[in-house]
Amino acid sequence: MTDADVPAFRPDTLAVRGGLHRTPFDEMAEPIFMTQGYIYPTAAEAEAAFAGEIQRYQYSRYANPTVTMFEERLAAIEGAADCFATSTGMAAVFVSLAAVLKQGDRLVASRALFGSSINVFDDYFAGWGITVDYADATDPADWERVLATPATAVFLESPTNPMQDLVDIAHVAGLSHEVGALLIVDNVFATPLGQKPLELGADAVVYSATKHIDGQGRVLGGAVLGGLEYVDTVRQLVRNIGTSLSPFNAWVLGKSLETLSVRVKAQAASALDLATWLDAHPKVAVARYPFLPSHPQHELAKQQMTLGGTLVTIDIALPDGVDPHGDEAKAAAFRFMDALQVIDISNNLGDAKSIATHPATTTHRKIGAEGRAKVGMSAATVRLSIGLEDVEDLREDLDRALAAV
Repeated sequence: MTDADVPAFRPDTLAVRGGLHRTPFDEMAEPIFMTQGYIYPTAAEAEAAFAGEIQRYQYSRYANPTVTMFEERLAAIEGAADCFATSTGMAAVFVSLAAVLKQGDRLVASRALFGSSINVFDDYFAGWGITVDYADATDPADWERVLATPATAVFLESPTNPMQDLVDIAHVAGLSHEVGALLIVDNVFATPLGQKPLELGADAVVYSATKHIDGQGRVLGGAVLGGLEYVDTVRQLVRNIGTSLSPFNAWVLGKSLETLSVRVKAQAASALDLATWLDAHPKVAVARYPFLPSHPQHELAKQQMTLGGTLVTIDIALPDGVDPHGDEAKAAAFRFMDALQVIDISNNLGDAKSIATHPATTTHRKIGAEGRAKVGMSAATVRLSIGLEDVEDLREDLDRALAAV
């Protein structure tokens, strides 16, 4: 018997489901089940487990009680029927699609995506005989064009990384279902507190749990959420390829969920405050934040989001005649970032500590200048992830750094 023959693990059928939060010791913090495998009282029970006649933990690549605890809690927050946790956010992106795509299938995606997602689609999926077509994230007519013919899956971000463009999720969900496609939404920027893609018609949601869900720069993780049948398909793939979440990381992420609401709501309030201020700053050409009235899709943001998120994306103002994609623009962005004292330079986001990122040279470097220009990104673009520091300290830091430009 191979791994492919082993019936999928289904937490909802386990007798232990719901009993993972307490042990006979009644400890305050949940235990970490740091084990690679599980003991069977008899050989017959082991046989029955692998034959699918009984449901129980078999191997931690398949399932682990601490990981199940995290999955149950995140599913409850998202309002999803099921959840499967992965080792990283990109693992979640990959398996959410690899579980349903095969050679000859067609994937439709928003053109505005995280750089690594584009790399996976163009360098791997396309190379495996999967057709990949892109739509302009903000243009409903372009979605209608690209979804006028059948597709297997549709993948999008909203708001997009890093330009904060919005996709009308309900509209794309309707178009996707008309052509038989599964709609998967990367909801990292909005968080499960700020947007509910499943309620808007999406079939599945993916997260890099490394971001807001941990939110404290400690561990990697990811998650795929959706209906029971779909998540079971993902679970079966992951148990074979091995991109499972570790028990320790699951424990950290599970504890992080206890403070998710407090952290994200405070960060979003500071982000809106700073976005409003930055949008009027003479050294900022434009500030992008979904809940700013100046955002071109502000009304859509208010319709499908309950929080504006924790990210603010700015373009440094440049003198007339300076190429926004050239070295002078990059130098201006670098001067700004290097002058920051409270805000750190990193490529992460959603952390309790504020972070500045230059997408053109880091997270979106590999998509090339042409790919960046298509989504409105320039060498003067800086992504700001707003943390939990005092908002006045952040304002002073940003003002001082902008003066250095």
